[in-house]
Amino acid sequence: MLNQLIRHKTIRKYSDRPISEQTLNRCLTAATRASNTGNMQTYSIVVTLDNDIKHALAPAHFNQPMVEQAPAVLTFCIDFNRFDKWCDLRHAQPGFDNILSFSSAAIDAVLAAQNFAIAAESEGLGICYLGTTTYNAMDIIRILKLPKMVFPITTITAGYPAEVPTHQEDRLPLDGVCHHEIYEDYDAKEIERIYSYKESLPTNQQFVRENGKETLAQVFTDIRYTKKDAENFSKTFLEALRHQGFLK
Repeated sequence: MLNQLIRHKTIRKYSDRPISEQTLNRCLTAATRASNTGNMQTYSIVVTLDNDIKHALAPAHFNQPMVEQAPAVLTFCIDFNRFDKWCDLRHAQPGFDNILSFSSAAIDAVLAAQNFAIAAESEGLGICYLGTTTYNAMDIIRILKLPKMVFPITTITAGYPAEVPTHQEDRLPLDGVCHHEIYEDYDAKEIERIYSYKESLPTNQQFVRENGKETLAQVFTDIRYTKKDAENFSKTFLEALRHQGFLK
């Protein structure tokens, strides 16, 4: 299991081989065994196999090809709709329409998603996380018909790999992300050391040249994740939160 985690590679191209119901259910069961706040399981997983619905979801994920190509698209959602209804039936007064509850359930949903990812890879499947879910949350809410108090937080595509990358994506060195006992802030020398390998990779150097930038950091700030885009998506994210009942 440890080696499987260390060897993880993101799979973006899938074969036509379908995922059996038994295999998918084993992975979903593993997802539901993830740790969660208070054992409330305030999340739901929308499993999309239908090609028409995948086609409808694609624009919300910036038309990344794997959304339509993958046999399964799983949207992990914060879900207080189910829990609130249970509370109402049992004469209990729910009070989860707030950011703290949203944050706790978001963590629980992502833990379930990671359990699913590990289980899927143990079954020979490949997976890809889609970080676009919260960018266009309202579109996903509409397409998947998510009721109030349900909010999409992350998405995973899954299927049998048609192509396995020859290399893993780079990661920062362990001592660049781990702090012992307390947080020790970084000085310029440490930042240079921590990011030197990432900046030295030929693929990343090519990104810099292709985008006409001086540094890799500029590719992130000026091209991939701009301040303008972040502010615009933050606005629509907050609107979606209000729409789904998490902000009064």
